[in-house]
Amino acid sequence: MENIVIKKMADNFWIRLSNGTIISAKPRGTHKTRGIFVGDKVSVNKVTNEYVIEKILPRKNLLIRPPLANLDQLIIVIATVPKPDFYIVDKLILFSYSYGIEPLLVVNKQDQSTNINEYVKKVYEPIIKVVYVSAKTGQGFEQLKNILNNKVNALAGQSAVGKSAIINQLFNFDVAKVGDLSKKINRGKNTTRHCEIFTYGEILIADTAGFTALDETLLPIPYFELPLYYKDYISYMPKCKYSDCKHVSESVCDCAVKSAVKNGALDNERYKRYTEIYKTLEQKWVKTHG
Repeated sequence: MENIVIKKMADNFWIRLSNGTIISAKPRGTHKTRGIFVGDKVSVNKVTNEYVIEKILPRKNLLIRPPLANLDQLIIVIATVPKPDFYIVDKLILFSYSYGIEPLLVVNKQDQSTNINEYVKKVYEPIIKVVYVSAKTGQGFEQLKNILNNKVNALAGQSAVGKSAIINQLFNFDVAKVGDLSKKINRGKNTTRHCEIFTYGEILIADTAGFTALDETLLPIPYFELPLYYKDYISYMPKCKYSDCKHVSESVCDCAVKSAVKNGALDNERYKRYTEIYKTLEQKWVKTHG
């Protein structure tokens, strides 16, 4: 691990050094105005009695909402309660692919109902890594730790699915405040207020609310390239009548993806979500390109 910024407040930065030590530092010169983000890899130097940030190393990626750099893996968390919003899941998978980030689906609360497992196994296991865990009992956490080690990770998902509880279970103590699930409306209150990377051994994980509110219009994907981001559709695409088939307005006879949806080989609900995202991105393209 290189020196990495794990927390930022005004002009003060907390940095995890390559040896695991955490220090505070201030930016020097042009870095004061150019911007340093949580997740940035930096070189530091000690001047008199304080550390200064000398250089920002080249970034793998930079996200603006939430403000986070060099993200390796996005952990998309769902649970039976609250009811999973798979539209959010699909958007986050697309977001990951478009920024060169590896998506990981974590199905939490396995100590409770597991009635979504079958759907997840059918629809998502063929396209991304999936881990089934219980933040309450620790089930599945050895497997999860192995996947997270030596990577910069971030959590995403609906409120009250247990994102903060997962951090607490990973780190064996309460490093993150856990929100209470509202019994009245079955929705959680968001307890995460800023972007910060928690560290424990070789696990680095950011807890941030920024991903859940991701607007699909912010996806850096032109509508006509959207099919290329659906791994479950790619094997069918060569069988479509037209090489530029978008799997939306074409007839079932001409589109192998639509035919696969019709005969049950591809999930109908995920296809509906695909068409909704496609039309939103198409509208965005028309507005910006005329």
